[in-house]
Amino acid sequence: MSGIESRQVDWWSCHTFIDAMVRQASVGPLPIAGSPSWCELAEGDPRKLLALAAAGEHHVLRVETAQQALTETSHHIAVAADWPSIAREIQQRRSFYADRPWLRRKGVA
Repeated sequence: MSGIESRQVDWWSCHTFIDAMVRQASVGPLPIAGSPSWCELAEGDPRKLLALAAAGEHHVLRVETAQQALTETSHHIAVAADWPSIAREIQQRRSFYADRPWLRRKGVA
């Protein structure tokens, strides 16, 4: 690997992994992590750690949906305007005023 790691996440992979771990542990229903029921579990109770892992799955889902929303938004922005044309116009304006500094309004950098 080149040192650059992808930040893309896959909730479904996490979900199937956690689901298999919970079924394999065969410990019954898990309390919600951080709830009073969870806090009352003994430190060595496997449900305590499994409940935390299941709660972490929710975080992965939030990250994945945020990444999808960001991708969709960037696509909408990309097609919203003729960005190469806008860039050319900005460059032409800069070149125009660079060649004619006396035309620049006072107080405008």
